[in-house]
Amino acid sequence: MIADFADLCTYVYVVVDELYRPLAAAYDQRPGPRAVFTDSELIALTLVAELLGLDAETRFLAYVRRNHLALFPLLPERSRYNRRRRQLVEVTNRIRGGIMARLWRVLAAEGRDLCVIDSLPVPVVGYHHAAGDHRWWGEADFGRVPSKKQRVYGFKLHLLISHSGLILDFALAPANHSDGTLAAQLLEDKAGLTVLGDKGYINGPLQAHLAARQDLTLLTPKRKNQLAQLPEALTQAINQFRQRIETVNSQLVGQFRLQQNRAKSLFGLAARVQAKLAAHTLGLYLNHLLGRPLRALADLALI
Repeated sequence: MIADFADLCTYVYVVVDELYRPLAAAYDQRPGPRAVFTDSELIALTLVAELLGLDAETRFLAYVRRNHLALFPLLPERSRYNRRRRQLVEVTNRIRGGIMARLWRVLAAEGRDLCVIDSLPVPVVGYHHAAGDHRWWGEADFGRVPSKKQRVYGFKLHLLISHSGLILDFALAPANHSDGTLAAQLLEDKAGLTVLGDKGYINGPLQAHLAARQDLTLLTPKRKNQLAQLPEALTQAINQFRQRIETVNSQLVGQFRLQQNRAKSLFGLAARVQAKLAAHTLGLYLNHLLGRPLRALADLALI
């Protein structure tokens, strides 16, 4: 049972350190002495901050230093913490994969071959400022969000999510890339799945290729002007099941503050996105172990 901030830090550190040793420590070839504040501690603290929705580093580290220094007595200052957090982005993603593998083994086998694919806007500049000079020029781009009838400037996070809400894969791309163009990247190494998408993923040649080569069905509702229509009951079932990805999207936007990410560069944005996705996966794992709703972790935030 997680009763307070210290409990959460302890649980997260144990999970991270257990996975860090086989997944990263054996491949660490960096020269020189190791930092006194270990990689496991830094990644654990990063994931705790994301779980609590407290990703403003200055404020979060000041809180830890003021109230919980006994937990992290060798806590580095903010700039060093930020630099190391970004350097460990690949290790963080490996740990996310390790947690996902653990969770996959214990989840119910029912529905494992049924997934959902969708995208989520990640704006980086206010739309009315995007036409001027800014640091994202040449990386981000304009894009449409049909479900909300709005345009954004930034990126889209494309997600492949399992029946149980587990994020299986993701891709971050400029917002002008259509959903259908990223589907091939997310699904190229998958097989034997039924993947549900919205009308943005209608792509006849890709759907035929996935079915023939990978035994994978990419199923979408039909546009009104298409001759072959799905049965109404099947269309309703697709739309109803796709609400699962809307739940995950709302968690990423609300609790994990994906759209207020404070990134100043593409590398920084990628690091923050991967940390948020790793924290989401870890939250599901803690839910399974402890039976505590993911959203209730926010109750531990005392800042």
